[in-house]
Amino acid sequence: MTLTNRFDQACAFARKIHTNQVRKGTEVPYLSHLLAVASLTLEFGGNEDEAIGALLHDAAEDQGGFETLRLIREEFGESVARIVEENSDTFETPKPAWRIRKEGYIAAVSHKSESACLVSLSDKIHNANSLVQDQRELGDAHWNRFRASKEDSLWYLQSLADEFEKRSIVFSRLVRPVKRLQEAIEVLEGL
Repeated sequence: MTLTNRFDQACAFARKIHTNQVRKGTEVPYLSHLLAVASLTLEFGGNEDEAIGALLHDAAEDQGGFETLRLIREEFGESVARIVEENSDTFETPKPAWRIRKEGYIAAVSHKSESACLVSLSDKIHNANSLVQDQRELGDAHWNRFRASKEDSLWYLQSLADEFEKRSIVFSRLVRPVKRLQEAIEVLEGL
């Protein structure tokens, strides 16, 4: 598969909309996470719309809500907008409590499209791998930058892995990413 100018435009859109955003508690530009999620999505067989959805998966939730979703729909089409919408746990400002949002996100997995599941898995794999790296480098202190404790984060990731495993029965291309997420969770649990 060859990526087109649409992918380039999505990179520019993501860079612009997340320009002042960094990964929690770091100086790492947030765009690095979005590029990693897009990369994983492509590695797992994603198409261009799915890779673009991966680049933009946090745009509406973190940067402008429904108005940003409307812009994504206009610029990149319905398929990409649907992926972004299905991967957003809220459009509210201020956001509801962490646990409430995560419980809702877990419950929604059973209704997500295959494309949204692939992007979500790629997102959670990158997040879990980042947590593993931070735990190794910084120890337990790195959890202070998050709203959730290590235990709550592990509950969330494992609950998602369980739900995605159920979806992989229907969508066979999710088997590999589910396995990768489960491996990352096991490593994190052991640290």
